[in-house]
Amino acid sequence: MVYAGRLRPGLRSECEVNLWLTLDNVRKGAALNAVQIAELLIKDLA
Repeated sequence: MVYAGRLRPGLRSECEVNLWLTLDNVRKGAALNAVQIAELLIKDLA
């Protein structure tokens, strides 16, 4: 689940948007996610 907050117009341009994001990684677990990413990187390097 991703939460977005504090949406504000940019300071430099009308096309710019500043926002604050946070991710709830509880369901899968950040450690497992990191291991799976490392496995994919190792697989691609071999």
